[in-house]
Amino acid sequence: MPIGELGHAMESLLEAAAEHRLSLGRQDIPLLETGFDRLHTMVTRVGDRRAVAIPEALVAAFDTRALGHALELPAAASTPSIPSVEAPAFADFVPADAATPAEAVEEPAAFADFEIEEIALDAAPLDATPVEAAAPAPVEDTVEAPSAGERAFEPVADTAFVDASALAPADEVAPVEEATLDQATLDQVMLEQATLDQVVEAPAAVEFAPLPGMRPLSAPMAFGVAEDEDASLRGNQEQVRVRAELLDRLVNYAGEVAIYRSRLEQQLGAFRGATSEMEQTTARLRDQLRRLEIETEAQIIARYQREGEQVDAGFDPLELDRFSTVQQLSRALSETAADLGSLHTTLDDLTQQYETLLLQQSRVSSELQEGLMRTRMVPFDTVVPRLRRVLRQAAADTGRQVQLKVEGAQGELDRNVLERMTAPLEHMLRNSVAHGMESAEQRRAAGKIPEGTVTIAVRKEGSEVVLQVSDDGRGLDRAAIRERGEARGLVRPGMALSNAQLDALIFEPGFSTAEAVTRLAGRGVGMDVVSSEVRQLGGTIDIQSDPGKGTAFLLRLPQTLAVTQAAFVRIGETTFAVPIASVRGVGRIPREELAKGAATYRYGNEEYVLHDLGKLIGHAPARAEGQLQMPLLLTRSGDLHVAVTVDQIVGNREIVVKPIGPQVASIPGIFGATIMGDGSVVVILDVAPLVRRLAAQPEVVEDVPAAEQRAVPLVMVVDDSITMRKVTGRVLERHNFEVLTAKDGLDALERMIDVVPDLMLLDIEMPRMDGYELATAMKADPRLAKVPIIMITSRTGDKHRQRAMDIGVDRYLGKPYQENELMRNVFSLLEPVRSDA
Repeated sequence: MPIGELGHAMESLLEAAAEHRLSLGRQDIPLLETGFDRLHTMVTRVGDRRAVAIPEALVAAFDTRALGHALELPAAASTPSIPSVEAPAFADFVPADAATPAEAVEEPAAFADFEIEEIALDAAPLDATPVEAAAPAPVEDTVEAPSAGERAFEPVADTAFVDASALAPADEVAPVEEATLDQATLDQVMLEQATLDQVVEAPAAVEFAPLPGMRPLSAPMAFGVAEDEDASLRGNQEQVRVRAELLDRLVNYAGEVAIYRSRLEQQLGAFRGATSEMEQTTARLRDQLRRLEIETEAQIIARYQREGEQVDAGFDPLELDRFSTVQQLSRALSETAADLGSLHTTLDDLTQQYETLLLQQSRVSSELQEGLMRTRMVPFDTVVPRLRRVLRQAAADTGRQVQLKVEGAQGELDRNVLERMTAPLEHMLRNSVAHGMESAEQRRAAGKIPEGTVTIAVRKEGSEVVLQVSDDGRGLDRAAIRERGEARGLVRPGMALSNAQLDALIFEPGFSTAEAVTRLAGRGVGMDVVSSEVRQLGGTIDIQSDPGKGTAFLLRLPQTLAVTQAAFVRIGETTFAVPIASVRGVGRIPREELAKGAATYRYGNEEYVLHDLGKLIGHAPARAEGQLQMPLLLTRSGDLHVAVTVDQIVGNREIVVKPIGPQVASIPGIFGATIMGDGSVVVILDVAPLVRRLAAQPEVVEDVPAAEQRAVPLVMVVDDSITMRKVTGRVLERHNFEVLTAKDGLDALERMIDVVPDLMLLDIEMPRMDGYELATAMKADPRLAKVPIIMITSRTGDKHRQRAMDIGVDRYLGKPYQENELMRNVFSLLEPVRSDA
């Protein structure tokens, strides 16, 4: 950005003066005035929606002065001083026929003519040769001869490049030393970059000859035309300023609309399934009614033949139908079934129309959400000035020469992502200067240029934004990293570690290889903050370091925080989501390998450490019942490659990320939450912190053989109410029990064919097989007879209680039960089982 380049150059000079690295004198005032004037001009042009160019010469002048060098005089100046020049009288600047300033009060038009001539003089670019200090050329030599009837300039000396001291009396002019700033050079820079921002309309009678090398002024424009064009320009480029808080709320509402749309789609799918079942039921009803009619008619005929009844001697039963009451009812039912078929057809047509409308609404909703997401996108170059300032400050503190190079600065990121990543990027820049960049002498000795370079490259890959921060410094000092890791107990002495594992140690909290604490290094909070923020954003960070050549950090971040892709997995009856950015693939592993104690899984020429997701989150281990192989979800975070076993991989879909409370957010491994189409809340997991937390726990050596280790107790909940099954199951899961559910007695018996629970929670009133019948069947089966039974029912009378006790039920509780009472009975009944084990 031109304004940013000039502003940074001026800021560098002022910072150097504020930090007493150089002193500014009177000779620097014209340079600063020129810079401020140019900056004001550029801001004005941008406000008028006009393009501006980078004033490279002026920026170079500020950079040169900021480094402590004085600007030299032009080579064409043969004498080191400027000759004395008398200040021209005011009348010399006034055309012969112009009014004097005193008369201008009474004649505004004449005074305006004088102002116009002054503008023309100031706007004349002297791009030909440097200033001749000894003999300044008069303006009349550079102006074309006026034609007849035109107003001519009086010959005056060219004072455009005369220093301010030249306006003093001749005997007071002091010679200019070599260190003095060359005013002519500054003015030439200013005039070369300046453009005529406004067109001043002169009186019709006054015309001027064009100056050589000057861009012709545009002709006066009619007022109505200019107004129409300005209105058209404003209409095409109107902008609206919206508060960020309001925009975030709108994005949140768009996410809510997407959630409700998903719920509508799911409910419509359920309705479609219900209509399909209705069609099948109607078909079965028709078939049964047809069979009923056939049977009824056959029975009537048989009865007539047996009894010999003749209602009408003139007609045989086969010649005249006679209808009984059953036949009449069956025919009425047939008509009802036909009506049901017509109703099903109508419902099916309405369902198709609703699906079409929902599809259209989905398209509009998606476009609305995408539009709101685009409004939250900001280009990366909005933070580049801040990053440049941080890098300059770090370089000044360390006395090193470093420049910042940005590639792809026009790449867009979500505003929240960019705001949250600004501080980590600043940490990385300071870290590159403090740890990675050598001094100028060391770089020369290594065959490098004295000035180091830190490069930030921004690019988009799919739904991710990739930020690569690299430098051409010395690279990571892995020997120092290992030494500090051993000193802090993070690495055992002599332990074999790969380069990636050593590099990952710099992300540990409080880790630093600096010998002393300074403003830039030594506290061990820099890269830890970077890693933590990247993980919280659902991204990953990788390190590539070459000794003597530099270090590169590769950050992969979601393009937006509001919507992301996630893979869904299931542990038991609980579903979790994992950000797709950290997922590398899915796989399967035979149960035999897990039983043998396999520790790794190879996929794509990479080794993944095996973990059980159930154990990582404190649930029951993954079982994947009914499957010959265990499903694996392969994740990666930096150098950490993990393959987690799950019960089921449901699939992947786009989700709306919802923030969670601070109490839940403080738990390692929880990224956020989302709402599913059925209204259920699904927790979004970050696998890497879960694995690191497990690895950080002290290892406990078990003397008990693996075959004798007790598994998590399995409790079966049998109830026809889905609410009771879910509520009771969640209570048990909170106390680290594995839960198995059944909807009635027959369902429970079918499930107990494969697995025998450690405890049974049983209701009485259920379809197909009630609780009394199930308890009786269990006590009669030697395999199930020792399973403790707690009966939970709304029938709390003595008669029902006594019947349960007679069967052999161990505990009898009424609904609604108290959680403390239930868990006290559960632990009491499971204690003998644990003692026997």
